[in-house]
Amino acid sequence: MREGKALAFTGFPLGMVLGLHHVTHRCIVSAITPLATPAITARQLDPKAARQLQKPVYAVFQLDGTAYPGSSGSPLFDPATGEVVGVVNMVFVKGVKESAISAPSGITYAVPANYLKAAPPPDGR
Repeated sequence: MREGKALAFTGFPLGMVLGLHHVTHRCIVSAITPLATPAITARQLDPKAARQLQKPVYAVFQLDGTAYPGSSGSPLFDPATGEVVGVVNMVFVKGVKESAISAPSGITYAVPANYLKAAPPPDGR
């Protein structure tokens, strides 16, 4: 994966609030970055937050696609091939969840597929 790669994801934004209607969003990989929530202001950048970024963590895809709460768990895929390359795991929301409708941040994060593993079968084998 590289920055600038065009991808897409699907989901059910805001779940039951808008009804169970699926959507598909186009996006671009803006950055491949450690999993971190951006600070709203510089005042929120303290030594504890800086130390957290220095810990060994896995990298995630930061996407420029506008996802909404409820899209988490959606597949992130290459629209040309259908290959699943990750799973949407977080949407940055400024303020309360409801503000995502009127003022979406446009920042979405996805876990790369190489960090995922198959769920065990229902019978436990």
